[in-house]
Amino acid sequence: MAIRQIRYEGDPILRKLSREVTEINERIEILLEDMVDTMYHNEGVGLAAPQVGVLRRVVVIDIGDGPLKLINPVIIEEEGENIGVEACLSVPNRIGTVQRPEKVVVRYLDEDGKEKDIEGTGLLAKALCHEIDHLNGVLFIDKMIEEIVPKEDERD
Repeated sequence: MAIRQIRYEGDPILRKLSREVTEINERIEILLEDMVDTMYHNEGVGLAAPQVGVLRRVVVIDIGDGPLKLINPVIIEEEGENIGVEACLSVPNRIGTVQRPEKVVVRYLDEDGKEKDIEGTGLLAKALCHEIDHLNGVLFIDKMIEEIVPKEDERD
């Protein structure tokens, strides 16, 4: 498919609320494929549609088990808490700690329009929360507890 341009912090589209997908058509299917290609090209773990300039409630995630494609994802359950390190393709050169649930259950539509639930713990829970935040105009830096500054010898 195609590699799309990543939007960066400061781009107003990243702060807007994404619209629900009402019809899974060819445009949404192409968007999903392009997002997977863009995520892999940029060595990301997840990508939300606003990050490529599209205000639709669509995310893709791959934590190493193959790509997940979620349409209209909604967190329906949260449990526990986990403070971990996060980064973002739209906020390059910044990393920090963020508190997220240890476990989440997300309801979404798959590419065929079937409603499904996915349970995520650890990295998957973090990725699901991070990408769903993007759909609501929230960046990880808004929730960052502490920024991690690389040591002098680790900087580019």
